[in-house]
Amino acid sequence: MSISVSVLIPVFNEEDSILSILTEIESLSPQNYSIKNVVIVDDASTDSTFEILSEFVNSSKRKLNYTLQRHNLNQGKGSAIHTAIGSAQGDYVIIQDADLEYDPAEIEALVKPIIKDNADVVFGSRFMGGNPHRKLFFWHSLGNGLLTFLSNAVTNLNLTDMETCYKLIRTSIIQSLVLKEKRFGFEPELTVKLARIPEIKIYEVGISYYGRTYDEGKKINWRDGFRAIFCIFRYGLFTR
Repeated sequence: MSISVSVLIPVFNEEDSILSILTEIESLSPQNYSIKNVVIVDDASTDSTFEILSEFVNSSKRKLNYTLQRHNLNQGKGSAIHTAIGSAQGDYVIIQDADLEYDPAEIEALVKPIIKDNADVVFGSRFMGGNPHRKLFFWHSLGNGLLTFLSNAVTNLNLTDMETCYKLIRTSIIQSLVLKEKRFGFEPELTVKLARIPEIKIYEVGISYYGRTYDEGKKINWRDGFRAIFCIFRYGLFTR
């Protein structure tokens, strides 16, 4: 069994890393999946990200099927993912940040539960397994643990990393969801709405994590953490 995957890449001001991540994706040699298309949504970058992407996508040397879209106004990561979902063509989608925190080579690990047990969703956890993890920000780790705990409490899942970027999801499922959160509240909203689907098969596997400092371009902050808590309770307890 082999599946096809759409790689969704939300981008905002990543001129220093975007070519590196695309080069890594192009260099993959998947064993149990193929890349159907790569959907890149530039969320109104103010640096040269979009120009770099346009030149790359229009190059005759590109190896994959790319779709490049651009927001006229900055709307947030979640909004960029909403746009990208509509262009997904594969059996499954995976969300790939445009920075270098997640290794595309590990998409293969997320595919395994699909091949073995026809999983619908696979979370890539930064907090389980023996893979490399850059050690940064005690309070971020504590915050991630709290958010995952609260999310598990309202979804009755036992995830170790709800906030992970790496989520491999059956395309028909994610395209059927009505998603509202435009920024970093996207992760808890998506998790709650996935957990509500009857008989859904959700798995979790360990992945590596090469976190960035704020000087290196990290964007999430404490305000996003409070928004995530709000979204957990909003979508988990008060919205159906």
